[in-house]
Amino acid sequence: MRDSARRREQPRRAPRISDVADAAGVSVATVSRALSAPDKLKPETRDKVLAAVAALGYTPNSVARQLRAGNSRLVLVIVPQRTNPPFFAEVLHGIDVTLAEAGYVLITGYMEGHDHDLRLIELAASGHVAGLLTVSGDLPNVGGRSILDAGLPAVAICADPQVAGLPAVLLDDERAAAMQVEHLIALGHRRLFYLSGPEGNYNVTMRQRGIVSALEAGGLSPEALIEYRGDFAFTGGISGGEAYLALSDRPSAVICGNDETAIAFVKTVRSAGLRVPDDLSVIGFDGIELADFCEPTLSTIAQPRFELGRVGARLLVDLLDGNEPGDVMPESGRIVMQGRLLARDSTRAVE
Repeated sequence: MRDSARRREQPRRAPRISDVADAAGVSVATVSRALSAPDKLKPETRDKVLAAVAALGYTPNSVARQLRAGNSRLVLVIVPQRTNPPFFAEVLHGIDVTLAEAGYVLITGYMEGHDHDLRLIELAASGHVAGLLTVSGDLPNVGGRSILDAGLPAVAICADPQVAGLPAVLLDDERAAAMQVEHLIALGHRRLFYLSGPEGNYNVTMRQRGIVSALEAGGLSPEALIEYRGDFAFTGGISGGEAYLALSDRPSAVICGNDETAIAFVKTVRSAGLRVPDDLSVIGFDGIELADFCEPTLSTIAQPRFELGRVGARLLVDLLDGNEPGDVMPESGRIVMQGRLLARDSTRAVE
């Protein structure tokens, strides 16, 4: 009885900015704008947000908001844990150049588990950060406490965000993956080995759709594709190469989820005596600089990495300047860019 009474007496969790956003049917960024710069919003949107604030009894962190309204020129960029650094380096370069032009400074925060993620959440809530960028679509969330609860303007780059309403700058992954398949089919390949990435990853999911549609358009059945789940790292390329070598009837071409994986895959199968592209063709994804300096040079899909970073950072700066996402974004909330096929020495026509 006493335990039940104590549980009933425990205070309810204070409402968060994300609760207000859900109640008003708007983004967290819009709630933040309604509280910090209400004149920047349409009256009906502002009134809807303020009504939700009143109904929930939400009390914003006024100290943090005052600090943000002051001289903070720091932008926190959330990066996945040591994943694909050659790819992200150029994205970060585009972000850094663009933020510097607007008078902001980039600081990076790597998602590395509970304690580290919690420190990033506390940094955002401290008021010393002006805005957030995520280059993976993922954001720190510990015990139900999200980094977005700080109410900072935020933008996702390279992947669709896990939080509804966050504006994003993306590659057309579906079309880019279809280009990989179309290239190999045009060279006469009819059976493919697909070395993909982590399950549930946004980019993997979208690319899978492109691969399936391109197979169908090329007159091939789904059975023409053998998939091996990788990790977007050199380790996945090694294990994927070993899995390919273990096949009794090997496909003549290999699609890799990124260039790191492809480079490690090629090294693994060449160490076993296979020749690329004489015995099999291999195509990567991303267009990192190393792809043009390995042996053989790697066919790949080049992402506009610098531009992805630049456009995402420019969008965040616009939001920091008081513009609403709808003022600088398509109605979909997504800016979508296209990849480019680079046909090099690792792919060749079937003889």
